[in-house]
Amino acid sequence: MRGVERGESFTITRNGTAIGRLIPLRRRTFVPREEVLAAFAAAPVLDVDQFRRDLDAAADQELFDREW
Repeated sequence: MRGVERGESFTITRNGTAIGRLIPLRRRTFVPREEVLAAFAAAPVLDVDQFRRDLDAAADQELFDREW
């Protein structure tokens, strides 16, 4: 626990197999670039123009033109 208070993280194992991590609550965890890229590798490609059209269709962009 003292190590966790100092900012250290620990891997919890059972019979040599990692089953969890003990990490400090107040410390930000750095995620390696490779891990982030791997997480998003299977994500669909975003068509930015279509996304903007979808947003425009769903949200009223003319709030100031309304008569109150």
